[in-house]
Amino acid sequence: MLAQVKEWLIRGLEQGVGSQVNTGYGRLIPLGKSLDKSQGEFLRLPFELKGQLIHGRQVVNWRPDKNRYDNRSIAEVRPVAFKNMLRYWFRTFALGVLPVDQVQEWEGQLFGAITPKQKHGWIHVDLLNGKVSRPEPNQRREAAGRQEGILILSLSGECQNYASQEDQEAVEKLFTNLTWMMFHLGGVGQGARRPCYSRQNRERAPWWRGSTLIPRSEDAFWKLAESVAGFQKLFQKRLGNFFDALKTLTKQAINPDSPRSAGQVQRDKWPQAVDANCRIVVCSGEEDFNKPYALATLHRLGRQDEGRYDKFLCGGVQGGALPSPVWIADLGDYQVVTVFGATADPRKKYLEELKKDADDFQVIWPLR
Repeated sequence: MLAQVKEWLIRGLEQGVGSQVNTGYGRLIPLGKSLDKSQGEFLRLPFELKGQLIHGRQVVNWRPDKNRYDNRSIAEVRPVAFKNMLRYWFRTFALGVLPVDQVQEWEGQLFGAITPKQKHGWIHVDLLNGKVSRPEPNQRREAAGRQEGILILSLSGECQNYASQEDQEAVEKLFTNLTWMMFHLGGVGQGARRPCYSRQNRERAPWWRGSTLIPRSEDAFWKLAESVAGFQKLFQKRLGNFFDALKTLTKQAINPDSPRSAGQVQRDKWPQAVDANCRIVVCSGEEDFNKPYALATLHRLGRQDEGRYDKFLCGGVQGGALPSPVWIADLGDYQVVTVFGATADPRKKYLEELKKDADDFQVIWPLR
C-alpha cells in the first residue's frame, strides 16, 4: 500500500501543484526525465524578446544611507507571461464574435479558471532554455536588453482525456494561429503595447522602451510577406483559421464578416476587444526620432507637453492607470497597429493621420 501511495503521489506531483499547473508551476521532474518532448506537444518555437524585459520577481534591499527599502526588478523568462498574453488576445478576438458569457466560459476552459468553477484548462504552456542574453542597459550607449527561449504549447492531460478528437484538433489549430498573431501584434511584458525603440537621444534613462517579440523559426509558417498588401492577406488568413477553430469548439454560428459591438465607445471609454469598433491596420512610412512611422505618428498626435501624452490615445497613470487603446508591432518593413475604440476621437483621428502620410496602408480588420 505504501508503494502504491508513493507512486500516486509522484505521478500527481509530476502534473504540478497550484493554480498555474498548466504553465509548469509546482511540477516535479524526477531525475532522469526530461521536458524536451512533452506529451501532447503541437508547437515548439524558439523566440527572442528585445527592449523592456519580462520581470519575474523583485529583490528588496535595505538602504541604511537613505533609511528606506529599495525594490529592484529581476528579469526572468516566465511561461505565465506568455500564457497571459495568449489569454489576452484570445479574449479580445473572441469578444468580437461571441457574447461575453460564452467568451468567459471558453477562456476558462482553454486557459484554466478558479471561479465561478475550477477548471484545469486544455492548453499547457512551457518554456525551455529561457535566459536573459543581455540585461537592460544602465548606461546610454548600451544596447537594448534581450531574452530568449523556446516556447512550447501542448494539450493538457485534461484535454487529451476528456475532449473529442475534433476538439483537440481545433485547439491545436486555434492556438497555432493565435500564437502567430500574438507575435505580430505586440510584445510581452511591461512594454508590450509598443515596439522596442531607442531613447538614447534623451538626457536620462530609460534608454530603451517597448518590447519586440521575434520568432526564430525557419518554418515556412513563420515567413512574413515582403509587402504591406501581402502581410494583410497573410494576417487575414491566420485570423480566418482562428475563427474557424473557434467555431468548431463552440458549435456557435460565428460570423467575423459582421462583428459584434462589445461595448459603448466614447472619447474616454472603449472595450478592449477586436469588435465592430476596432481597427487593425498594417502600414509603412518614414521613421522619425528613432521611432518607426506608426509610433512616431502616435507620439506626435498624443503629445500635450513635455513628458505628458493624451491618455485616451497613449494611455497614462495620472488619475488612475489607463492602458493605451493602441498596440503597435514593428516588423521591420512595416508596422501592425491595433486600435480599440477606433470610431471615436482621438483614436479615429490617429488612424486618419496614419493613412494620410503613410507610404502604404492596408486594413486587416474589419475583414470587409
